[in-house]
Amino acid sequence: MKIGVMVLEGPYQHQAVDSAYHFVQAARARGHEIVGLFLYTDGVNNANRFIKPPGERNISQRLDELGAEGIDIVACTACSKFRGMRPDLKVEHIRMSGLGQLASFLREADRFVTFGD
Repeated sequence: MKIGVMVLEGPYQHQAVDSAYHFVQAARARGHEIVGLFLYTDGVNNANRFIKPPGERNISQRLDELGAEGIDIVACTACSKFRGMRPDLKVEHIRMSGLGQLASFLREADRFVTFGD
Protein backbone atom coordinates (compact mmCIF):
# COMPACT_ATOMS: atom_id res chain seq x y z
CA MET A 1 0.00 0.00 0.00
CA LYS A 2 1.17 3.52 -0.75
CA ILE A 3 0.81 5.89 2.20
CA GLY A 4 1.17 9.66 2.45
CA VAL A 5 1.76 11.41 5.76
CA MET A 6 1.27 14.99 6.97
CA VAL A 7 2.48 16.57 10.23
CA LEU A 8 0.76 19.72 11.51
CA GLU A 9 2.50 20.29 14.85
CA GLY A 10 5.95 21.56 15.79
CA PRO A 11 8.63 19.75 17.78
CA TYR A 12 8.38 18.99 21.49
CA GLN A 13 4.95 20.54 22.03
CA HIS A 14 2.81 17.63 20.83
CA GLN A 15 3.40 13.98 19.98
CA ALA A 16 2.41 14.46 16.33
CA VAL A 17 5.87 14.26 14.79
CA ASP A 18 6.96 11.43 17.09
CA SER A 19 3.81 9.48 16.21
CA ALA A 20 4.35 10.16 12.50
CA TYR A 21 7.98 9.01 12.71
CA HIS A 22 7.05 5.74 14.43
CA PHE A 23 4.12 5.22 12.06
CA VAL A 24 6.42 5.59 9.04
CA GLN A 25 8.93 3.16 10.54
CA ALA A 26 6.20 0.59 11.31
CA ALA A 27 4.56 0.94 7.89
CA ARG A 28 7.88 0.47 6.09
CA ALA A 29 8.70 -2.56 8.25
CA ARG A 30 5.45 -4.12 7.03
CA GLY A 31 6.33 -3.50 3.39
CA HIS A 32 4.25 -0.38 2.74
CA GLU A 33 5.60 2.46 0.63
CA ILE A 34 5.66 6.01 1.99
CA VAL A 35 5.01 8.32 -0.97
CA GLY A 36 5.94 11.37 1.07
CA LEU A 37 5.79 13.24 4.34
CA PHE A 38 4.46 16.80 4.20
CA LEU A 39 5.24 19.29 6.98
CA TYR A 40 2.44 21.83 7.14
CA THR A 41 1.57 24.81 9.39
CA ASP A 42 3.71 24.52 12.57
CA GLY A 43 4.99 21.17 11.31
CA VAL A 44 7.60 23.03 9.23
CA ASN A 45 9.46 23.84 12.46
CA ASN A 46 10.49 20.17 12.65
CA ALA A 47 12.86 20.79 9.74
CA ASN A 48 15.08 23.18 11.72
CA ARG A 49 18.68 21.94 11.63
CA PHE A 50 19.49 23.90 14.80
CA ILE A 51 17.36 21.65 16.99
CA LYS A 52 19.89 20.25 19.46
CA PRO A 53 18.05 19.00 22.56
CA PRO A 54 20.32 17.85 25.39
CA GLY A 55 19.55 14.27 26.36
CA GLU A 56 16.40 14.07 24.21
CA ARG A 57 15.51 12.56 20.89
CA ASN A 58 16.46 14.88 18.05
CA ILE A 59 13.34 15.26 15.92
CA SER A 60 14.90 17.08 12.97
CA GLN A 61 17.72 14.54 12.86
CA ARG A 62 15.19 11.68 12.80
CA LEU A 63 13.38 13.29 9.86
CA ASP A 64 16.68 13.97 8.11
CA GLU A 65 17.57 10.28 8.44
CA LEU A 66 14.22 9.25 6.92
CA GLY A 67 14.90 11.63 4.05
CA ALA A 68 18.38 10.17 3.58
CA GLU A 69 16.74 6.74 3.31
CA GLY A 70 14.73 7.96 0.32
CA ILE A 71 11.48 9.24 1.81
CA ASP A 72 10.44 12.51 0.19
CA ILE A 73 9.99 14.96 3.06
CA VAL A 74 8.66 18.39 2.16
CA ALA A 75 8.13 21.52 4.26
CA CYS A 76 5.43 23.86 2.96
CA THR A 77 7.07 26.97 1.50
CA ALA A 78 4.33 29.40 2.51
CA CYS A 79 4.11 28.03 6.06
CA SER A 80 7.90 28.24 6.29
CA LYS A 81 7.90 31.90 5.27
CA PHE A 82 5.27 32.74 7.90
CA ARG A 83 7.42 31.06 10.57
CA GLY A 84 10.82 32.39 9.53
CA MET A 85 12.06 28.99 8.30
CA ARG A 86 14.48 29.63 5.46
CA PRO A 87 16.10 27.02 3.18
CA ASP A 88 19.47 27.59 4.88
CA LEU A 89 17.95 26.70 8.29
CA LYS A 90 16.56 23.30 7.36
CA VAL A 91 18.21 19.89 7.54
CA GLU A 92 19.74 18.51 4.37
CA HIS A 93 17.18 15.87 3.38
CA ILE A 94 14.03 17.96 3.74
CA ARG A 95 13.08 20.17 0.84
CA MET A 96 10.68 23.08 0.55
CA SER A 97 7.78 23.11 -1.87
CA GLY A 98 4.21 24.30 -2.15
CA LEU A 99 0.78 22.79 -1.85
CA GLY A 100 1.15 21.29 -5.32
CA GLN A 101 3.49 18.75 -3.74
CA LEU A 102 0.87 17.94 -1.12
CA ALA A 103 -1.63 17.37 -3.95
CA SER A 104 0.87 15.02 -5.61
CA PHE A 105 1.27 13.02 -2.40
CA LEU A 106 -2.53 12.81 -2.08
CA ARG A 107 -2.87 11.64 -5.69
CA GLU A 108 -0.14 8.99 -5.37
CA ALA A 109 -1.24 7.58 -2.01
CA ASP A 110 -3.79 4.84 -1.44
CA ARG A 111 -4.17 6.17 2.11
CA PHE A 112 -3.22 9.50 3.67
CA VAL A 113 -2.63 9.96 7.40
CA THR A 114 -2.45 13.29 9.24
CA PHE A 115 -0.82 13.81 12.65
CA GLY A 116 -1.74 16.91 14.66
CA ASP A 117 -4.69 19.21 15.24
